[in-house]
Amino acid sequence: MTRPTRRTRDGRAVLLGVLGAITLAAAPVAASAAQPDMEPMIVGGHDATEQYPFMVSLQLTDGGGHFCGGSLIRPDWVVTAAHCAAGQQPGDVQARVGSADNTTGGTLAGVSELVVHPGYDGENPGNDVALVKLDRAVEQQPIALAAGSGAPGDATRIIGWGVTCDDREQCPELPTQLQELDTELVPGDRCGNGFDDATELCTDSPTEGAQGCNGDSGGPQLTGEPGRWELIGATSRDGDESPLCGTGTGIWTDLTAHAEWIEQNAV
Repeated sequence: MTRPTRRTRDGRAVLLGVLGAITLAAAPVAASAAQPDMEPMIVGGHDATEQYPFMVSLQLTDGGGHFCGGSLIRPDWVVTAAHCAAGQQPGDVQARVGSADNTTGGTLAGVSELVVHPGYDGENPGNDVALVKLDRAVEQQPIALAAGSGAPGDATRIIGWGVTCDDREQCPELPTQLQELDTELVPGDRCGNGFDDATELCTDSPTEGAQGCNGDSGGPQLTGEPGRWELIGATSRDGDESPLCGTGTGIWTDLTAHAEWIEQNAV
């Protein structure tokens, strides 16, 4: 079947399969040929206002830099999006844990294993979740998975190192400083791109022109408050047909819906 062409949020033309979605991973300026096809960062957010010891920057070991986010859920396990891990080899990836600056600080660990959800195929929406086993336990405090993801209207927060504006001529490089944006869950009928209400979270921002974007893929969606955050989601893809990150909704994998799979595999 011929695949349609559309533009990603950074303006590149790409071929899309059945999924027809914009993923939110980022392509570093110095990315290698092995770089996964990623896109977004947070548009309309601001520098992180607090420490997030569980925040992870997944990076290429060949110097390609940050390409996806993740969340530390065990001293040696990270949860991220499947499209960040699929096709990668453990030796090609490293993780910087617990630093707001993805170029320094925190703990830099290698990766010994990548576990992609068996239901993820890259051509259809859903099951966009993967686990990354670090080559050693780190000292940073993991984040707990929430008992449930909540309901439309509930306040959430997203954090990441994705692009910060829709005009890539104005912001051609990913930020090194962690960005945050307060968001909220919205009814699932506001999301397209094959949204699954049972396993995904439709998310919008009260701030006009603000949303996750290229480079934010795999990063956390949080519920709670400073010092008492819990994890509910992992950044997956765009929620509408607009080529702009800052407009419309975004889709996050509901990690609470995958709690059993995570528990069975992060061992």
